[in-house]
Order: sequence, then C-alpha cells, then structure tokens
Amino acid sequence: MALATVYSRAQTGLIAPPVAVEVDLAGGLPQLAIVGLPETEVKESKDRVRAAITNSGYQFPTRRITVNLAPADLPKEGGRFDLAIALGILAASGQIPADALSGHEFLGELSLSGALRGVRGALPATLAAAAAGRRLVLPADNGGEAALAGDDTARTASHLADVATTLAGGETQWRTPSPEPAKNAAAVPDLAEVRGQPQAKRALEIAAAGGHSLLMIGPPGAGKTMLASRLVGLLPPLTRDEALEVAAIASISGGGFDPALWGARPFRAPHHTASGVALVGGGPTPRPGEITRAHRGVLFLDELPEFDRRVLEVLREPLESGHIVISRAARQAEFPAAFQFTAAMNPCPCGYQGDASGRCHCTPERIERYRSRISGPLLDRIDMHLNVAPITKKVLMAPEPDAECSSVVQARVIGARRRAVERSGGANAALAPGEVDRHCTPGTEAARLIERAIDRLGLSARGYHRILRVARTIADLAGHGRIEEPDIAEAIGYRQLDRG
Repeated sequence: MALATVYSRAQTGLIAPPVAVEVDLAGGLPQLAIVGLPETEVKESKDRVRAAITNSGYQFPTRRITVNLAPADLPKEGGRFDLAIALGILAASGQIPADALSGHEFLGELSLSGALRGVRGALPATLAAAAAGRRLVLPADNGGEAALAGDDTARTASHLADVATTLAGGETQWRTPSPEPAKNAAAVPDLAEVRGQPQAKRALEIAAAGGHSLLMIGPPGAGKTMLASRLVGLLPPLTRDEALEVAAIASISGGGFDPALWGARPFRAPHHTASGVALVGGGPTPRPGEITRAHRGVLFLDELPEFDRRVLEVLREPLESGHIVISRAARQAEFPAAFQFTAAMNPCPCGYQGDASGRCHCTPERIERYRSRISGPLLDRIDMHLNVAPITKKVLMAPEPDAECSSVVQARVIGARRRAVERSGGANAALAPGEVDRHCTPGTEAARLIERAIDRLGLSARGYHRILRVARTIADLAGHGRIEEPDIAEAIGYRQLDRG
C-alpha cells in the first residue's frame, strides 16, 4: 500500500482554507474514489485526471485509488484540485518522489491533454500559502494575479508534465510570475470635462474627502451620471493592502482580476433591473455581489427609484457596517463592502419637474408615489442630497479654460483625508457616534444653527450626526480645527430631501 499527501487550497468567500489531498493506492479492482465532501465538479475530476496523466506520458495505476480531501466538513468545489490529485497519484505510485512535494502547494484545473487551466481565487490562495510558509504552484493563466502577492511566493506552469518533471529533479519547467504592473491611470475620466455645475463639483469633492454617500436629484441630461463617474478619480490612491483587497475580490469574482487595473479603485454601476442577489451577493455557493466588487471604490445606482424597493433595502446594513454576511443552509460567507455609495434620480416620473418650459404635468400624488419608492430609513443613511439643475445653453457651448482637473481636486481631498486619519484613524463618514461627539463639536454659533435645523427639518439622530460628519469634512477641506457656522450651513444645504 502506498500513500502520498499533497497540499492545496479551497475557496470560501475571501478565505482560502488549506486542503490536504491524501491519495492511497491499495490492491483490489481498479477504481478511483474521491471522498471528503466533494461537489459535482470535484467528482468529475477523476475522468480529467485519468486522461491528463495518460496523455502526459505517465502511467495511470490499475489499482484501487482513494483520494481524500481533508478536512471532510469543508465543502469543495470546482476543478481547482485536479493538479494536486494528479500529483498525489503520481507520487503514491512512485513515478515522482513524494518528498519533493513538501514545501509546496498546488492549484489548477487539468484539461484532458494535461494542460493547466486557470482557476478563480488565485490571489487569496497565493497569499494564504505564503503565510503558511509554502510556495504555490499554479497555472500560467493565473501568473498575473500571483505576482501581486510579492516576490518568490508562487511559481507557474503550463502543463502537468512540466510540474512532474521539475518535481522529479529534471530541468525546471516552472516560471516566476512577472512583477506587478503599473496602474492604468489613463482610464479614469477627468472632472474638467464636466461643463458648469460648480455646486455639484463641490459636493463631489466633499464626498470624496470624507467618504460620504451622495444622492443627486435632477432632470435627464443635467450630468448626474457624468459627475458620478468622475468621483473615483477624486479619491485618494489605494494603499498596497487596500489594492490587494480589491484584487482578491476581483480574483474570486466571475470575470477574474485584470492585472492592468492594479491599484485602481473600482467603479460599479449595475442596471436598475439587478436583483438583490446580484447586488449583495449570494447563490447556492456564496459569491460576491456588486457591493463587494465596489469595495474601496464607488457603487453608483442610476435611476434609483426604478430599483426594486426590496433590492434597495438590502443596502441599509452594509452602508452602516461596511461588510455583508451571506448565510445559506450549508455555509456562511462574509464579504467586505466598504464602498462609497452614489446614486441619481429624477425629481419626478417624467423627470422635468420645475423645468422652465412647463412640460412636466406630474401631479403631486404621482411625484409622492415616485419618491416613496425609496424608503425613509435608506434616505436617512445617505449623507448628502443634492439638487442638480440643468445647465444652460451658454454654459454648455462656452469652453471653460480654468476648469479644475481631477488631479487638482484630488490633492485637496488627500490633504483633508490625511487630517481626518490623523485625528480619528479613518474617514469622517465612518465616525462612530462617540467619535462624532469628540471630533465634531461645533462652535457656539454653529451649534445654534444646527439646533434650529433640527426643529425646522425634523432631523433624526442619524441625520443630525451625518450633518456633523459632513461639516467636519468641510472644515477639514478649509483647514479649520473647529467646525464653524459656515461649515454647518453648507452641510445642512446638502440635506435637500429633509425639506419634504
């Protein structure tokens, strides 16, 4: 009887738990059995592994083969264990030395010819293997992701024969993944392209500096979508750890991670027909949704009232907590969701309420029914509400030679964000109620102003705290140590929907 153990990695949310692939060869009728809670895709790997070993020039043992994927209570899915199973069979049958497997982990799906195909979640697996003190060997298709984990943490190969030859002591066929690429900064739209809208540009700057959520209300063609798409270019650059988080999320998502986007903040704009599962994630095997794919970036919902109300209500928890927990009968997964929420809507069903041409004929009842599609608790969680007026013909046709570009505004945003981090350790939008009391104390005149606003607007406690957080950001942009009356006045001006 022969036994070999090969290490690999499963995928559960953003976590890549270790899996020991134990292969036992015993006497009896030829058979290959896989145990250890494998799903259908894993069970099908027996046929792929058999053909890959044979077509790679090795002998498939005509014995009773048992493959155990430990731990047995961890669900296993996909073809990610194909390479480890094939190497375990070759090691147990003596075709490659079993001691050569130590210090390595293996991940990859096999084609019938023995070629290696890429898998999801290569970056989290590479980071986890490096933390465990082992080097991960994976397909060449995943080399760009693996390189992001750092030097000497991974090796790539293109074929099962290349991996086996290297382990057998022959000429090495493994490759070191290429270093991480530079950020593709040219793809970020510039704020200077937006004509007019000085108040909206100011609101974008405040939202970027404090990490505040923003709702823009205006008629079609006012530039709401154009403004929202430029918010991501105003945010501070990602740190290396934050960039790794973003890349790891993309790695486990359906499309995978594009190394050319390393260091770029994500911008997600799902269509209003998106379901709740598409937005927050889920499925039989929990997958990240749009809010997780927008982590450390911007989530933009255009035509906000057109989204199903039940879909919008699922945003309430992640807007407060910065993460989402997806529970299913068999498993549970937690995903990060620290996104910057931005949305846009029309003022009425036809979109032209208040237009000088008088083409809006919406009744007050229709307007109220349209706006009531967004619940009060969700609106209360949005820091800034802004009316975006249509631009005039003169502004549209006249060039703006002195329009500020995104890099100029970003420099001010970085300075304000740095003051907030030095003071409280994070962005102002993330301040807890106790931290608001410590860091957002208004001056005497400012306190009187916000007291009058509470009485006139009927602000909730959450709305009161959000005004203070926005005012704290405005003061940071101006370099004020204390919140003054103009800061509070401007912050109150960004609570348009509290006016009814």
